[in-house]
Parts: sequence; structure tokens; C-alpha cells
Amino acid sequence: MTQAALAQIPPEVPPAKPLDPAQTIEGRSPWQLAFERLRHDRVAIASAVAIVLIALMAVVAPLVAAAVGHGPNAQYRDTGLTPGGIPVGPNSTFLLGTDELGRDVLVRVFYGARVSLLAGVVASGLAAILGLLIGLAAGYFGRVVDTLLSRFLDVVLALPYLVFAIALISVVGPSLGVSIGVIAFFSFASVGRIVRGQVLVMREKEFVEAARSLGANDMRILFVDILPNVLAPVIVYATLLIPLSIVFEATLSFLGVGVVPPTPSWGGMLSDAINYYQVAWWFVVFPGLALLATTLAFNLLGDSVRDAFDPRYARLFKRR
Repeated sequence: MTQAALAQIPPEVPPAKPLDPAQTIEGRSPWQLAFERLRHDRVAIASAVAIVLIALMAVVAPLVAAAVGHGPNAQYRDTGLTPGGIPVGPNSTFLLGTDELGRDVLVRVFYGARVSLLAGVVASGLAAILGLLIGLAAGYFGRVVDTLLSRFLDVVLALPYLVFAIALISVVGPSLGVSIGVIAFFSFASVGRIVRGQVLVMREKEFVEAARSLGANDMRILFVDILPNVLAPVIVYATLLIPLSIVFEATLSFLGVGVVPPTPSWGGMLSDAINYYQVAWWFVVFPGLALLATTLAFNLLGDSVRDAFDPRYARLFKRR
């Protein structure tokens, strides 16, 4: 064999070495990637810690009341009011001062966290579930179902929610349960519109067509194939919906159609402080700071969750 023929023979390729398990790349789901991004996001960690502390406030409210010896609705007109009937400021007996009836502001702020968190979380959860179900049905079945449900969502979104809520509560009667129902009713439509748009795109995907060809029924396709793919935007929107629900409840209580007095509520406390803010600054500042801190923490956490589920924001987490 000539030298030229030998040169054209390819060299023997050595067998591939087995990969080191430590060097293999393990596939991760979008949920795992989002959790990793959140775990390294300082803003998300700080906001989550703040939310946990606020939740602890609601849990330990009875312990705080027992420790200071003041009930949330107990009136101390001798020690909690000046001779002129003005609330007393922060002191060794009332750490955050008193309100217009001589009640301990510290204890009422702690108990107010229960009302705000309950209204925000429960109302947002109900709105997310109802909007998710309506959006799934409207986007998947289409035609008449989509037309009827979409028009219903349009009507709900077009209603002046604050005016309608005040009118409805005035007829039914104010209570925490009614407030939660009203907040959920006026919040689910936005979730439904988001889910409907996602399902309209998902139902044309190849994996849905494959499921249909294999004989899967509509319920299985909706809740096994489509639902996991639309949960991420629902979770993001529900997280951002919690602070809106908290502010909505505080607004209703501020207007006198929310939680029935004397149940402590941050909105109700701010309403009671209208006539005293010039002489009793603590009566306004502490409930207002609690409301501000809670809504800010949930908003920051919602922004972080949104960024974590969006791959385009991955570079932002590398800089934090």
C-alpha cells in the first residue's frame, strides 16, 4: 500500500471515556430554576422574612395581650386618656400609646394583622381559584362557552368595584366574611383573563394534540397537560394580588363598611384617628406603618417571583 493510501486512512478513534457523575449536567424543571433564583435573590429573602414576622405578629397577638395585660377592646379611660380626653402617648404602660377610647394601640396593631392577612390571603386564594377555573374553561372549550364567560369577565371588570362593594355591603351587612367575598369577586376577573390567554396558546401545542390522539378526555387534558403550564403566571398574579386585597379591606374598614367595630383593623384604626392625628401622631403612624410594611413586603415578593419565573431576568439575579 502506497504512502498516499495510508495517509487517507482515518486514525483510530479512542473509545469515549465514561462521564464523571460529578461533571454531568442534571436537568431541572422551571419550578426548580425559579426556586434557585428566589433563593439567591436578596430582595425576595428580605421580603419573605418580613412577611413571616408579620404573620408571627398575628399568631402571637393573644400572647402580647396577655404579656402587657391589655385586651384588644379593653378601654382604660383613667390611665389611657388625659384629663382632657386625649389619647396618651407611648410610655411604659402603653408602649405605642392609646386610641381615642383609651385602648392599647400595640395590642390592636397586632390583632389588626390577623384581619389584614386573613382578608388578603383568603380573598386572593379564592380569586385565583375561581379565575383559574373560568379561564381554563373559556380558553379550552372556546366558541359559545368562551363568548359567555369572556363577556361575564368584561362585565365584572367594568363595574365600579368600590361603589358596588359599598352598596352591596350596605345591603348585606358588614363583616369580615362579606368583605373577603366582595374582594374575591372583584379580583378573579383579571386572573380569568390571564389564564384564558395562556390556554388559548396552550391548546394548540403539540403535546395537547398528542394527548387528544391518544384518547385523553377534556378533563385530563385540562388538569394534567394544560394546568401545570399556566400555574406560574397565576402564582405570580396571586402574590401581587394579596397586597391589593389587604388595601381593599383596609379601605372598606376605613369607610366603615368592612370589619365591624370594635374588631381591630388597620383601616378602622386609621379611620378613628382622623380627628386625633394632630394631637396623637402615634394613633396614625403605627397602624399606617404596619399597613405600609405589609403591602410593600408582598409587592416586593411578587416582583421577585415574577422575575424568577421569567428566564429573561436570569441575568438580574447574578448581579444581586
